[in-house]
Order: sequence, then structure tokens, then C-alpha cells
Amino acid sequence: TTEVDEAAGLLERGALAPAIRLLRRAVLTLQYVTTQLEMLNQMSPWEYSEIRVVLGHGSGFDSPGFRRVPAVTQRISKAFNRLLERAGLSLEDLYRHGREHEELYQLAELLTEWDERIWLWRFRHYAIVARALGEDTVGTQGTPVQVLGKLIAQRQIPKLWEVRSRLVELFDAERRGSAA
Repeated sequence: TTEVDEAAGLLERGALAPAIRLLRRAVLTLQYVTTQLEMLNQMSPWEYSEIRVVLGHGSGFDSPGFRRVPAVTQRISKAFNRLLERAGLSLEDLYRHGREHEELYQLAELLTEWDERIWLWRFRHYAIVARALGEDTVGTQGTPVQVLGKLIAQRQIPKLWEVRSRLVELFDAERRGSAA
């Protein structure tokens, strides 16, 4: 999360290239952390229960780094939105004419990947816990495992996902219009 926070600061100063580099590193870190969860799949449910005793009330969601994810994501998202405003672009414009604004386009895609990696981590965390403990169990934080499943659908930067649907609608409308 430190890299994302630093990247947000760079974006606030208009330094896109170094911000993109830091954000790329943060995305890779999330990918690495998600992959490491697979070790837990090698435990039997009994072995996993023994590990839970050691964790106490700790959980993946409760780690200092993961607790900062929403705040740093919100900060970098706001910095990105300000850059779009300064460039006079909507997200639709950026994605339709992204090659004319390459750094902003690359940043948008990296932010989408950051959000996707958070989603993938949440999914893997839920799947591992459900596999080890079952869905009708309460997790280490006192949260029912079923609730973890519902958290998966939450996007950190929903606008980057919503724009894709709008682009398909725009494309289809233009295609129908040119065919008429």
C-alpha cells in the first residue's frame, strides 16, 4: 500500500511515469500475496483449525497492509479523476481515444488491474476459508464465512468497471447507426 500511496502523491504532482512504475509494482505485490494463499490449501481442515488458534482474532482482512487498501485506493482514484478533469476527458473519451493519451490510458488500466487484484485476493481468501472451515462457520474476526463471500463483489473503483459496459453500449449504438 505504500507504493500506491506514493503513486497517488506523484499523480497529485502530475508525475505520471513514476506513478505508473510504482503502481505496477503494487499490482505485482498483490499478485504475489494472492499466490501465497495457495499454501493454505495444502492443509487439511483440521490443520487449518490448528493454525486458527495461533491467529487468535487476526485475519487476512485485518493485516495492517490490507486495512490501508481502501484509503490508498480512494486517494489514487481521486488523483486519477483530477488528471482526467485537467485533460478535459471523461472515462468514455479516454477509452475511446486512449492512444492519444497513452499515459492516462495506461494508468486507467493499471488502476483496473489493482482493483482486479484486490478482488482476486478476496476471492481466494474466501475460497480457502470456505474450503477449510465450511461456509456455516464464523471466521477469526467473528465474521461468518458467508459474509466473506458477499464482500467479493465489492469493487474499489467501480467507475473503471462501469465504463466498460457503457463503451459496449456506445459501440453497439454507433454500429447500429452506421448500418441504418
